[in-house]
Amino acid sequence: MTSPTPIPEPSQDAAPPAPAPAASPVLAEVVRSGFVEGRHRGSLVVLAADGSVERALGDVTAPVFPRSANKPMQASAVLRAGLELSGERLALAAASHSGEPFHLALVRTMLDEYGLPADRLQTPPDLPLDPQEAERYLASGRVRDRLAMNCSGKHTAMLAACARNGWPLDSYLDRDHPLQRLVLEDVRTASGEEVAHIGTDGCGAPLMSLSLTGLARAFRHFVLAAPGTPERRVADAMRAHPEYVAGTRRPDTWLMRELPGTLSKMGAEAVQALALPDGRALAFKIDDGATRALGPVLGRVLRTMGIDAPVLSRIEDAPLTGGAERVGEIRAVF
Repeated sequence: MTSPTPIPEPSQDAAPPAPAPAASPVLAEVVRSGFVEGRHRGSLVVLAADGSVERALGDVTAPVFPRSANKPMQASAVLRAGLELSGERLALAAASHSGEPFHLALVRTMLDEYGLPADRLQTPPDLPLDPQEAERYLASGRVRDRLAMNCSGKHTAMLAACARNGWPLDSYLDRDHPLQRLVLEDVRTASGEEVAHIGTDGCGAPLMSLSLTGLARAFRHFVLAAPGTPERRVADAMRAHPEYVAGTRRPDTWLMRELPGTLSKMGAEAVQALALPDGRALAFKIDDGATRALGPVLGRVLRTMGIDAPVLSRIEDAPLTGGAERVGEIRAVF
């Protein structure tokens, strides 16, 4: 029988292990039948009108992937590339659309206007984002399609910008493509910080990380930009046509319709960014990616900022059901 290999003693000079990061604060509780059965932790930042940090919960300086909350910066980049877009078309370029008929019709129209076949889109085949629209879509006999994917408006605008400039179409999602370099510049400029990580978003596009503070600063930058600049044109189009940014049954649409001048955009994995017309802004992320907590947390933080409007009750309402009856809710706890 061989002797076991001895385990070497740790070096006296070895650095002590790094302490575990502190847990994020609880932002929302899951309450069923009066019993707290779960908690959603996350981080949140609020900027004052002058851009200073007014409130911070959790770590608001570490990089996160904003996901689709980066879309205003992607849309401003296609304008900077010389693509002429306005109105509903520009709103759709910054959209995570629901896949409602008017969304899909405008994507098809834009592809036709720029002479782009739909198979040029490099979005993954998908169903409409809105569950009701997905049911209708499937009931009509259709299958997953690149155009139905919620980022198809953004990808159409990206392709059109490339076609205008004679840039390669097949590689428009490569991080070193001229268009994606413009996106990176716009993310840096709007946020006022360097990008720590570049990943790949669900739609296949390069995804630039930001801190929550940088993300809130970017949205503030867009609403305060001078009229006629790419950033302001994107913000104005999104606010004028919010149903093209999201859909008729989506909180971003309700907020931009009912709180005049507000710019609002959610992202996958439970990210939310919003700016008010006076320059106040916020951004937060739920650590576990549960989008069901977005509405309650967003409504609560807007109330703490002095906003009082009927739309907040609508977005805060996140019921839990049991036996087809309401038996609880998800509620913000900060």
